[in-house]
Amino acid sequence: MTVPDLAVTEPAGADGAPVVLLGPSLGTASAVLWEDVIPALSRTYRVATWDLPGHGASGPPADPFTVEEIADALAEAIRSFGGPVLAAGVSLGGAVTQALAIRHGELLRAAAVICTAANFAAGADAWHERAAKVRAQGTSVLIGSSAERWFAPGSIAARPDITGRLLHTLADASDEGYAACCEALADFDVREELGSVTVPLLVVYGEEDQATPRANAEEIATTVPGARLVGIADAAHLPTAEKPDEVAAELLAFFEGNAR
Repeated sequence: MTVPDLAVTEPAGADGAPVVLLGPSLGTASAVLWEDVIPALSRTYRVATWDLPGHGASGPPADPFTVEEIADALAEAIRSFGGPVLAAGVSLGGAVTQALAIRHGELLRAAAVICTAANFAAGADAWHERAAKVRAQGTSVLIGSSAERWFAPGSIAARPDITGRLLHTLADASDEGYAACCEALADFDVREELGSVTVPLLVVYGEEDQATPRANAEEIATTVPGARLVGIADAAHLPTAEKPDEVAAELLAFFEGNAR
């Protein structure tokens, strides 16, 4: 299997500051998902983002891949930045961030995983069914169900622009890229490896999240020594878009003690 090229932006923000690397959820582009968090982070850090295969600025994959292979590709990007970074990822991006912490912990100063799980393989059949559905009908067929899963009641009405543009990024995603990401999630299970993580870890969940509820976050936080668990009220699966100020505040407080 060949790992696809990932679009990773050049770090931008405070001159000479540590790099924060931000990753997306399935079906989104990082530039949109993190849009309202980046300004707060970039006053203190240099911020870079990356996109999943077939999403945002990343081209569609030519071959299947695993979550671990995405992490390996990101490790190369981190080395090009010149050293350890602070990292954060949402959902699938959070799975990749866990894999980075397990496989390349020396490249991370600290990490935050948001609305994710240590084991997506438990739902492998559903992931394969979703992959087949997207290959047959396209990503647009998922817009309605994704809107219900991604956003807490009231989030779309409160933030119609960003939530609408996130649903457009889903429609614009490569069908094959999305399907291949589903298949990567179907194989993801790092529960046995998480106990070896020594990277400072922040685990964030949305209090209204049905896709990766608090129990998933608690499993990660209780397995990784010293991990911190935080809930975001009135947010579901994409709190960076629903409650960006709250997420930014939690990340800044956490990164402040681990940036050097």
